[in-house]
Amino acid sequence: MGRISKKRKEALSKIDLAKAYTLAEACDLVKNISTTKFDASVDVSVRLGVDPRKANQMVRGTVALPHGTGKDVRVLVLCTPDKEEEAKAAGADHVGLDEYIDKIKGGWTDIDVIITTPSCMGKVGALGRVLGPRGLMPNPKTGTVTMEVGKAVTEVKAGKIDFRVDKYGIVHSAIGKVSFEGGKIKDNANELIQTLIKMKPSSAKGTYIKSVYLSSTMSPSIQIDAKSLVA
Repeated sequence: MGRISKKRKEALSKIDLAKAYTLAEACDLVKNISTTKFDASVDVSVRLGVDPRKANQMVRGTVALPHGTGKDVRVLVLCTPDKEEEAKAAGADHVGLDEYIDKIKGGWTDIDVIITTPSCMGKVGALGRVLGPRGLMPNPKTGTVTMEVGKAVTEVKAGKIDFRVDKYGIVHSAIGKVSFEGGKIKDNANELIQTLIKMKPSSAKGTYIKSVYLSSTMSPSIQIDAKSLVA
């Protein structure tokens, strides 16, 4: 068994591992147990009562966080020349088509989100092996395949994120930074959780929100009272 560091012992001493905290309590506490020298991300993990192997129980979507993610999102727009000015005006970091497709084929993926238009998906689809494993493949369900590229760029830059349940039935998402006020972390976390509740598949039986945990980069996890969130 590995040795527990001094900082982790200090962080653990501030948490009652047997307690399920309210969301507000957890959001204030996560700031106190973060020991990194950089501005750590705050992450939420929600275990859902779904079977992701069944198509009618796949939970996937987007949510606009009220206070953004605190991260400067790098956006690439793959589009035809007639859409380039719209994308640039909205704040896209990279705009083009064939030259960026060639760069990606060569291994370049120094971006966070790719937005494209339906007409370009024939070319973008060929990049599936590179983009898929990195979660960068554009998808109409997440609003990243659209004719309104300017609007899509603006939303992503403002804090719109996409989420997807993994094979274990868990949704993991970064919802802010520890430098955020506790209230802003709470607002962002609650927005994601309430969106998940609204997306409950009709075929999902039993308890839907099974557990919720909040943590920051390298910190212990804080259990949140799931019943209070559903109520």
